[in-house]
Amino acid sequence: MALRHSEPVCFSHFCPARFRSRRQLRVSRAGSSVPRLRPPAVLVAAAREAHVNKPSVCTADELHRVAVTDSDWSLALWRYTPSPKAERRNHPLLLLSGIGTNAIGFDLAPESSFARYLSNQGFDTWILELRGAGLSTLVGESREVKKPFKAMSDRVGTNGVLPAEAPSTVISGTLVETFIPSVKGKRMVVESDDAQSVSKLSETSTHLFQKLSRFLNEGVFEERQNFSIASQIRDLSGRHVNIIKEGQWTISPPLFDLKEVFLTLLDDFQKQLDLILKYNWDFDHHMKEDVPAAMEYIRTLCKPKDGKLLAIGHSMGGILLYAMLSQSGSEGRDSGLASVITLASSLDFTSSKSSLKLLLPLADPAQALNVPAIPLGALLAAAHPLMSLPPYVLSWLTSLVSAQKIPPESLEKLVLNNFGTVPSKLLLQLTTAFQEGGLRDRNGTFFYKHHLHKSNVPVLAIAGDRDVVCPPEAVYETVKHIPGNLVTYKVFGEPDGPHYGHYDLVGGPSAADQVHPCLSKFLIHHDMA
Repeated sequence: MALRHSEPVCFSHFCPARFRSRRQLRVSRAGSSVPRLRPPAVLVAAAREAHVNKPSVCTADELHRVAVTDSDWSLALWRYTPSPKAERRNHPLLLLSGIGTNAIGFDLAPESSFARYLSNQGFDTWILELRGAGLSTLVGESREVKKPFKAMSDRVGTNGVLPAEAPSTVISGTLVETFIPSVKGKRMVVESDDAQSVSKLSETSTHLFQKLSRFLNEGVFEERQNFSIASQIRDLSGRHVNIIKEGQWTISPPLFDLKEVFLTLLDDFQKQLDLILKYNWDFDHHMKEDVPAAMEYIRTLCKPKDGKLLAIGHSMGGILLYAMLSQSGSEGRDSGLASVITLASSLDFTSSKSSLKLLLPLADPAQALNVPAIPLGALLAAAHPLMSLPPYVLSWLTSLVSAQKIPPESLEKLVLNNFGTVPSKLLLQLTTAFQEGGLRDRNGTFFYKHHLHKSNVPVLAIAGDRDVVCPPEAVYETVKHIPGNLVTYKVFGEPDGPHYGHYDLVGGPSAADQVHPCLSKFLIHHDMA
């Protein structure tokens, strides 16, 4: 029976490596290779004893934390308890999001909340924030768990966007996240006294890119080389400054009302350079450590009779689930999953025209190590005004997210608050999905799609007809390796609309009416099997 609570609470499961006792080390079930992180009594006691205030940014009913064995990461689990009006289900449900994202995408707005819809169908729904994402944190030596979003959570508005008076910068473990306030107002002519602000912004921007160029050239790793990426950074600096200068007379004042916000963003970007060296994990860390830790925690609290979970993964979240099915099938062990749904996910992109091919320059390991991490969240936050305000210099970026018209407030919340920093090691491993044979392990010897046929877990694979990140042909390239009696493949989107982009399958305006019921039907069927 799952723990139930009438009020939203937060559980914190603290277990840094240096405080672990023999009782707390990983234990394996007899006859099973599914890892156990702690004996159940100890884990449950830890959850009950460590109550802290749930930050308001967390819109779930409960916030749990679980330690990852042999690391200092404490992962965040957002829990949405089943609706008392719905039929109770036999299995808890785990949701996994895409690369560099947190839980917000699964609960973007009440009317389109993916997580709330499923909990209202009776599923005990959990969203995992992988290491480095959202409210997951590094545990400090003082035994205190650093609380991300603290400053932001006290000021976030009801729509999840900060009020307009000032930006907020929060340092979470090794992660710096910046949140830009909502921008509103009518278009006007920029007065000449803004020229000084433009000059200051240009100067700060130039200084930033010069610093980044020096960072690449001076040598953070041994055997660092001068690659063309350094000159590309300098060229990018010049283009960035030119965009600002050339656009100063055509961009509306609301954008230049944000001049101090831009300066703060650039300053935060510089802080990133001092922190990103600690981002040293890859795909296999997520697949072999983070997800199993979360599954064991959920399994222990919810106690499904067969010990299994249902799981849904979007983008990289689905790739993780495919990889887990492949690995367990290859080893002849139980995956711990009753059924799997993947949304816009593939292990092999070679046959598609995915926009993710922009990652291919990272395929050279030496070049990839020149940039140890990509501050995706900060970059998108800086780009957002140019995506959403005249003259819409970067409006094309919106098509990477959605093919539908997501409400501006929701799109702003998604772009500004849903993304973090991504390690280059993670990107480097994911680029193998664009090479012959598809995604492979960090050693380059295990090709995940080649072992999918050994899995016995039912899979529903969903694609969006206008998804330029993971097109339908990429999704099918993986689907065809799964036994036909176990897989269902469906493409959402009609010739006359609505169409579905990469995020639309999760939180697009039409998803609640078309996609979510389809997923629920599949889950209910296999929950009863």
